[in-house]
Amino acid sequence: MKKTSRREFVMTASAATLTAAASQGRAASPRQRVFVASNSPDGILAYDWNPATADLTPAGVAAVIDNADWVALSPNREYVFAACELNTFQGKPTGEIASFRLRGGKLTQLTARNSAGTGTCHCTIDQTGHVLIAADYFGGSAASFLINDGKLSQIVWKEHYTKHGPDPVRQPTAHAHFASISPNNRFAYINDLGGDCIHIYHLNTTTGILTPAGTYTTKPGFGPRTLHFHPNGHTAYSMNEMAAVVDVLHWDHTTGMLTLVNRIDLLPSDYKGVGAGCDTVITRDGRFVYFTNREHSFIYGFKASFTSGALTPIGRFDAGGRLPRNFVLDPTERWMLVANQAESHINIYARDPETGRLSETGKSVAAATPMCILFA
Repeated sequence: MKKTSRREFVMTASAATLTAAASQGRAASPRQRVFVASNSPDGILAYDWNPATADLTPAGVAAVIDNADWVALSPNREYVFAACELNTFQGKPTGEIASFRLRGGKLTQLTARNSAGTGTCHCTIDQTGHVLIAADYFGGSAASFLINDGKLSQIVWKEHYTKHGPDPVRQPTAHAHFASISPNNRFAYINDLGGDCIHIYHLNTTTGILTPAGTYTTKPGFGPRTLHFHPNGHTAYSMNEMAAVVDVLHWDHTTGMLTLVNRIDLLPSDYKGVGAGCDTVITRDGRFVYFTNREHSFIYGFKASFTSGALTPIGRFDAGGRLPRNFVLDPTERWMLVANQAESHINIYARDPETGRLSETGKSVAAATPMCILFA
């Protein structure tokens, strides 16, 4: 892959894209409720989204829950689950996993459970809606829970990891950062940033029990943060936070194993400094893939081959603020919303669905320490 010079470091789309997207969006669906996980005492914030105008209007606090890092929606769209980055919960040294009923755009809390360790930063739900898996960053652990009518059981499976990488500052212990489920719902994955690996499990959707199936190991000191699957059914992208490098992987649907195909460096060739790769967005049709880097606050867009999952760069775009923690496409895929953690706002950019490029200018909406954006 061709390296990009510093002079080419920020590539932006024409401002006309913003106007065009707004015009086409006027025929889109009516307003939609959006929830934002806030790493503050505010917990989960509510907004109303208008795809015709790209207006994100504050609608108050949806749930008062401390330090929410992540929010996830059940497959039937009736429940919302939150991972809360705490050092203690209910008198124990763990984070919190909470569940809420979603009705009329409002949340009603159903359960709150201790996770397996401290600093719970992520959770995911399997395709049956019966199992939730959580990752604990500081605890270096993962756990699973059963879900019944939105209510969480106590932990049914957990594991505390012991591997750690070569970086004494950022990898002194294991750091479980992200939980994901395979497209066929047979396997579960835990990205371990501290251990430079991805733990692979067989998933029993009836019992919620995870049994070891293998491990994918990346380069020492890379720090794998997130894992996302391409809709072609055999490609996955693992974001290595510390190196700001993406491992392009082949996923085996029969064994669950991950095999390295290629590596994509997100930084320009002349860059010197700390890498901070963060999150990944893939369009529904698989034609475009986007990655964020927090240290220099940019989004790097790629055109993807549906057949192979191979990536061709289309440009780097300004994320609009410091520490873009999470970013998502709205349901029309004509707007990109970016949660800029350090500046407590969400930036909104128009997206050209044909070229994949993002507009040069956008909107900014206040949100206290936004960590995750969820369209409900």
